Amino acid sequence: MENTGNHTAGGTPIPDATGKLSPGSPSEPIPFGKYWLLGLIARGGMAEVYRAKMQSKPDRLLAIKCMRPQLAKEARFVDMFIREGKLAVILDHGAIVKTIEIGRIDGRYFIAMEYIGGKDLTQVLRRCQETHQRIPVPHAVYMAAKAAEGLHFAHVLTDAEGRPLNIVNRDVSPSNVRLSYDGQVKLIDFGIAQAMLKFTSEIGVLKGKFSYMSPEQIRGMPVDARTDIFSVGIILHEMLTTEKLFRGDTEFALMEKVRKAEVTPPSKFNRRVTPELDAVVLKALARDVGDRYQTAAQFAQDLNSLLANYRFDPSELKEFVRQLFRADHQKEETEIAACLAAGVAPVPGQGGPPARTPQPSADSRLRREDQTQPDEMPEISVTQEPIATAPPRVQQTVTPSESKAPDKASGGFWSKLKAKFGKDGAPSK
Repeated sequence: MENTGNHTAGGTPIPDATGKLSPGSPSEPIPFGKYWLLGLIARGGMAEVYRAKMQSKPDRLLAIKCMRPQLAKEARFVDMFIREGKLAVILDHGAIVKTIEIGRIDGRYFIAMEYIGGKDLTQVLRRCQETHQRIPVPHAVYMAAKAAEGLHFAHVLTDAEGRPLNIVNRDVSPSNVRLSYDGQVKLIDFGIAQAMLKFTSEIGVLKGKFSYMSPEQIRGMPVDARTDIFSVGIILHEMLTTEKLFRGDTEFALMEKVRKAEVTPPSKFNRRVTPELDAVVLKALARDVGDRYQTAAQFAQDLNSLLANYRFDPSELKEFVRQLFRADHQKEETEIAACLAAGVAPVPGQGGPPARTPQPSADSRLRREDQTQPDEMPEISVTQEPIATAPPRVQQTVTPSESKAPDKASGGFWSKLKAKFGKDGAPSK
């Protein structure tokens, strides 16, 4: 069989000697099912992320998150990965990274999502510290408002029958807030977000990052949307002060500080913070959930009201991020241009013919994206078949005035998921 650069003539990617998937590059795209792989972006403990694009839509750049093969041998990791993907495809909001499809190609589970060129908030905060800068107050307020709006959408999301899913992220931190070079604010990685119906046996298990947890989460108590509000409050405080709110020399000391939730107003560190903004931050960070904002929409509404006083234009955030990472932005622009040209025309400076589009192998059975809805729960044993794809966009209006907390989830999408995977989240026998 002919080998054309770490993939077969039939279009099936070939792993290298270590079993890793060949990442590809703009000059040598690697076919992965109906996608091109165009280079590795990041590698984590559970998955690797690649730049990619669909062969049928070469003008749109994507990110593909592939589960590590060694983890795919354990059912619990596969279950976790699939749950993350099935949840992500229904989170269709401008402040949440859009997931297009979750599937399996030649035994490799993957999640395909929109590509966001930029930096996460952790990187922005670190660069500000290194260069002795602060995030301007209106920029910080705007980012927190967008994060709250995205979370509220998830908190009040319902299934096809109108029943609340009761989604709580529980892992809101700067590393999960993506800032694009175009000034967009996107929440990423709802990997441990749970519907309250599921994983009830996991109440008391600490997840996420201690520094950004709520007091009730640290105590192992049941959590709801208000725990995410507290986490956004921590992030906003950190953006305004350029200092972590909760710190400790030991894990125990850190957890104690979170439990007590003693918060110094950000104006004590930043004289540009107004008393009105202090009050909003402190309400979001109230130790008792009853004293907090009861919905993320209320939190976002107050932030947006304050933002109106600054006459802030979102393009200012774009310029701020680009100024902080000028060299990185220029490099990324060049790489994106090369990726978009890959497989369509020769990459400038590389020469050679364009990469050829592989033909699907005889045993591959691909479905059109719009044929599989997230709540249909198709079997996952078929090679190169979607597990779930994003449904057509539905206009779901979420107004800032909404104040009703989510009810218990039941029926619809999650009841089918429960029936398939069992009451405690484990695959049913």
